[in-house]
Amino acid sequence: MNTQLAYKETLNSLLQNDPQLNDPATLEGISSLLGKLAPLVQGQRLHNLVDLLSALSDVVDMTDDAMVQKMMRTYEDLAAGAFSLANLSRFAAAHAGSEEQPPTAWQALRRLNSDADARRGLAMMLAMLSQLGRQARLGAMALPED
Repeated sequence: MNTQLAYKETLNSLLQNDPQLNDPATLEGISSLLGKLAPLVQGQRLHNLVDLLSALSDVVDMTDDAMVQKMMRTYEDLAAGAFSLANLSRFAAAHAGSEEQPPTAWQALRRLNSDADARRGLAMMLAMLSQLGRQARLGAMALPED
């Protein structure tokens, strides 16, 4: 009981003697903040915010160097992929736009057939589509019972 009284006196002393806390603008700001926090406290929604901050703090505590390195590698891979796709798109648009007369479908297929890189790219796209189809098939399967 004695320590509670000491805490109250310390808090009262701080509130009365701190010039920043006695500034009218500070008091008005605190009053406005309390007005906005009141519905959150009354509806116990502030508890959710505290729980969220606690969970975020736990994630920060659990994050080790290996996890950060994996996340950074994933970010770098995504950024590099987006950069490559943007460059490929610009190059293809410039190439297609520079032709006076666009090729017919048969002419485009003949060009594709004679270009090893184009065939390699097509094979890569077909392999990617195959994997997407496999994932779609597996995702549509019924989950086993527990």
